[in-house]
Amino acid sequence: MNHGTRWLGPLQVSPLGLGCMGMSTAYGRPDEASSKATLERALERGVTLFDTADMYGHGANEELLGRHLSGVREQIVLATKTGILSLPGLGLPIGLDASPARIARAADASLRRLRTEVIDLYYLHRVDPRVPIEESIGAMAELVRAGKVRALGVSEVTADELRRAHAVHPIAAAQLEWSLFSRDPEHSVVPTAHELGIGVVAYSPLGRGMLTGSPAATTRLSLLDYRRLLPRWNRSNLAENLRQADLVRQIADEVGARPAQVALAWLLGHDPDAVPIPGTKHPGYLDENLAALDLTLTAEQRGRLDRLRAAGDRYRSGPGAPSRPQSAQRAGQPQTGTRSRH
Repeated sequence: MNHGTRWLGPLQVSPLGLGCMGMSTAYGRPDEASSKATLERALERGVTLFDTADMYGHGANEELLGRHLSGVREQIVLATKTGILSLPGLGLPIGLDASPARIARAADASLRRLRTEVIDLYYLHRVDPRVPIEESIGAMAELVRAGKVRALGVSEVTADELRRAHAVHPIAAAQLEWSLFSRDPEHSVVPTAHELGIGVVAYSPLGRGMLTGSPAATTRLSLLDYRRLLPRWNRSNLAENLRQADLVRQIADEVGARPAQVALAWLLGHDPDAVPIPGTKHPGYLDENLAALDLTLTAEQRGRLDRLRAAGDRYRSGPGAPSRPQSAQRAGQPQTGTRSRH
């Protein structure tokens, strides 16, 4: 892969990263052999940003990356997150704790699981409403000063929270759910990140697989698939969302590409500095996603895609869900935001 690089604060990364959550939890039964092959293929193709969190599989995803990436540690940028408590075994969110004491303990545990001496990019996974963001970021800044972390990030914050965090310690990256089906970040958080010189990392850029239209990601979810719990997969919303996703397929047919490539090309064209991190545990899908870097959409095609609007909220309320929208909703605009590819 040779399509330039992006900067997340002091960290230079590939234009597409790899979201690793689905290798261990949320999207069906884990398959370590396939995940290992995907990680190896990503390294072969020049992917350098690998994204995980301590809650993914209740630490299992960090352990997976530690087993298979420790030998190439100097070649990659390793990002992990903390702040969401998870259920042992399943890794489902059960609460938030972004207190300074818990952050310090969590960082040490992540370092052990990842088999590394330093985390390149350490995110506050969610803002804990019981803890001022200044206190959480202050604790994370202590980790930077101790040499355990190179750069800090935040996930699912408002523009005001992003400014407050950045005032405590330079924030390298803001991670946001951003896709054709999740547009709220464009209104406030992304412009604020650009203003402050903060990199933007887009997670679930394929709408958790919804934008691919694949039955395996929409109508034929496994019994272990987390998406069964999400509003956009409710029967009342699914038919409309598949109708919307069909437009992505139509444009893919026009340009001789796959729907995933169209969805990624739209995002890459919308913000050339953003770093999407589509997730997969299959090498073939990884190659397919990387091909989006060579795809250019016409202004007319982009205009049609811009009109897409997902039916249903991104999350149910509860631990791990954003406590409020990333930005104020535009008047009259439907709420947006929420394959083993996501």
